[in-house]
Formats: sequence, structure tokens, C-alpha cells
Amino acid sequence: MARGGRKAADERLLMALACGATVEAAGRAAGISESTAYRRLRDPAFGQRLQQVRGDMVQRTSGMLTAAAGEAVKALLALLKEGTPPAVRLGAARAVIELGMKVRDAAELEQRIAALEAAAEARRQAGEANGNRRRW
Repeated sequence: MARGGRKAADERLLMALACGATVEAAGRAAGISESTAYRRLRDPAFGQRLQQVRGDMVQRTSGMLTAAAGEAVKALLALLKEGTPPAVRLGAARAVIELGMKVRDAAELEQRIAALEAAAEARRQAGEANGNRRRW
């Protein structure tokens, strides 16, 4: 652990694991043994931090994909125009329909979950106001 101590090794281990490295490879990247890497993974605080790093990476990736989605839709729509080979147009049409349905379903699901969370919060607050503290 020559390069910066345990904290630095933990950060390198976290990043390698979050990026999909095996425990053995992540340990090497962090400058620690495989057994030390496994020991760190057994630590609940380290495991929570790993989940947080992975979650942050997913959120950033999602944001990047969302930002690029408009251009991707424009590209698909351009493939639907006359003069494009029929097989390409068919593939683009299928993609537009499938993706459109998935986006609609995801948006509906998000709205339904938000409504359920709001209702649950309202019930919780009403219960606290009435002195009834229920644990879900």
C-alpha cells in the first residue's frame, strides 16, 4: 500500500470494483492483496460506499444518455424519410415505435410511483398528527 495509504487504496479499489473489475484485478489496481480486497468488501461501510459510487456512476450515465437522446431521435427520424432503403426505414420505424412505447411506459410508471409515495407520505403525516406512529 505504498501509494497514499489505506484511504487512497480504498478509493482505487472502489473505482475499480464500481467499473466492473474482478476483486483480484481491483486489488491489484489498488495496490493491495486479493485477501485484503475481500476483507474490505466484508466491511458494511465499504459496501455502502461501493453502492453509492455505483449509483452515482449510473446517474451520470443516465444524464449523458438523456442529453444525447434528442440527437438520437433526430437520427432515427431522418432514417424514416423517402429515399432511405426500405430495410433501414423498417428498422428505424420499429425502433421509434419500440422506444416510444418504453419511454411512455417509464414515464407512466414514474408518475404512478410518485403518486404512491405522496399518498404514503400523506398517510404517515396524518398518522403522526393523530398520534398514531405506524412503522411500515
